[in-house]
Amino acid sequence: MTVLIGYVPTPVGEAALEAGLEEAKAHGDEVVILNSPRRRSTVDGELISETAADELVARAASAGVTARVDQSDHGDDIVETFTKVAASVGARLVVIGLRRRSPVGKLVTGSDAQRLLLDLDVPILAVKPAK
Repeated sequence: MTVLIGYVPTPVGEAALEAGLEEAKAHGDEVVILNSPRRRSTVDGELISETAADELVARAASAGVTARVDQSDHGDDIVETFTKVAASVGARLVVIGLRRRSPVGKLVTGSDAQRLLLDLDVPILAVKPAK
C-alpha cells in the first residue's frame, strides 16, 4: 500500500512528512510525496527544487521507507489533485499538515485542508507542527 503525503517546505509540510514517514514505516508502506504547483504557476514558492526532492527521498530512505516525489502540474483544485493522485497510487492514507488560523481567517479565505477532510474518500491523517 501507499501513503500519500502533501508536502510544502514549511513547518506544516515538515510535520506532515514526519508523520507520514512514521506511518509508512510502521505499516511497511511506500510513500508518495505530493509537491505540486498550484494555479498552473511556473513559479511557486511551495514548489521544491530537484535537489530538495532528492533530499526528501533520501530522508525517507534513512527512515527505512521507499519514497518518490510527485511534482506534476495537476491543476487548480487541491481536492481534485489529491483525489487523482491518491487513486493513481492506490493510497490507503493521505497525510496533510494543518496550520493554525483564526476563526475569521477561516471564514474569509476558506480552508483547503477542510475541503480535503470533507471531500476526499481516503482516510486522512491531519497533523499540526509543534509550536
